[in-house]
Amino acid sequence: MTVTEPSRTAAPQPPLAARATAVGGSPVRDILAVTARPEVINFAGGLPAPGLFDGDGIAAAFRAVLAETPERALQYSTTEGEPALRTAIAARATVRGLPTDPDDVLVTTGSQQALSLLATALIEPGDTVLVENPCYLAALQAFAFAGARVVPVPCDESGIDPAALDTLVALHRPKLLYTVPTFQNPTGRTLPADRRAAIARVAERLGLWIIEDDPYGELRFEGERAPWIATYPGAEDRTVLLSSFSKVMAPGLRLGWLRAPGALLRACAVAKQAADLHTPTVNQLAAARYLADRDLDAHVARVAGVYRERRDAMLAGLADALPEGSGWIRPEGGMFVWAKLPDGHDTTELLRTVVAHHVAYVPGAPFFAGEPDRTTLRMCFVTQTPDEIAEGLRRLGRALAVASGEN
Repeated sequence: MTVTEPSRTAAPQPPLAARATAVGGSPVRDILAVTARPEVINFAGGLPAPGLFDGDGIAAAFRAVLAETPERALQYSTTEGEPALRTAIAARATVRGLPTDPDDVLVTTGSQQALSLLATALIEPGDTVLVENPCYLAALQAFAFAGARVVPVPCDESGIDPAALDTLVALHRPKLLYTVPTFQNPTGRTLPADRRAAIARVAERLGLWIIEDDPYGELRFEGERAPWIATYPGAEDRTVLLSSFSKVMAPGLRLGWLRAPGALLRACAVAKQAADLHTPTVNQLAAARYLADRDLDAHVARVAGVYRERRDAMLAGLADALPEGSGWIRPEGGMFVWAKLPDGHDTTELLRTVVAHHVAYVPGAPFFAGEPDRTTLRMCFVTQTPDEIAEGLRRLGRALAVASGEN
């Protein structure tokens, strides 16, 4: 006798959360995957130069920590971070003009996690967030994932227009302003001191959190350092300062931090407990040991010296590489040059031709929260030597000439 199995109809899988399908991936990451071939001179990344890492110093710090305190280094830690590292971070902020106690600091798994924690702690779905235009791409992702309504603030070559900010805050009553005021990603521009003071006054008068992200500020090549917005009157109790060891020590350590008023810091600590419990103990202790045994400031000065030569090489070749009528921002530090081609050019459409000539940039469009300027592009100058930069710009010039029908 043959027994027939009853037919089985599987119910569909439950859907993903709406935010998981509404927020796209990073176009920069997508470009890096396409341009990973060794023959491509890649100006698209935002990575520090690996040849300048202090590998010996970091390795020595890990060896010391694992040899002397292995039980502690390999154990769970507190959510807020290892006391030795928090103390060192607080001391560095204090020396730079922002009196900071270790209890003001939360260590995060890279400063990107700090953004995610702040979005969790501050943003309800539908809340308005103000951002620079253009803006750091991963910040746009973090705010979109939290369900925020993101509104761009008009900017010029010096950054945020305080008068426009005042108007938008009064109009939209946003929860926060996000800014990278020093060597901004993607533009490389730096917000002048008088505008920093004006932003602090707007925040105090109209009620606004400021998230001040400073991953690049120590990579200064020229000019005078502008104080953090957090140091200005009116901003002290409403500014969260973010920074990272990724650009000055090593990104693979995944060590960032935020400095925030007490209630907000505690809320971020609770959000971090839900996310990852704590940042890896051994990495924190090794970083603290490195800061105790080595001169990080001297290392950063050496790195900045090399980066300055590479910036100068890129600036020297742009006029020949880009079409007549193009413009660009001269950064005083950081990692990026932002350029604008004449009207009628679309840097997204041009990228396919450019990559075929074994060179790459990031189109500017994804960095805009509002209507994008499709004539813009970002180039990172730190990972290639001056000779490689010159060759990459020659390739870029040839590619753009081909695309315009000149060859």
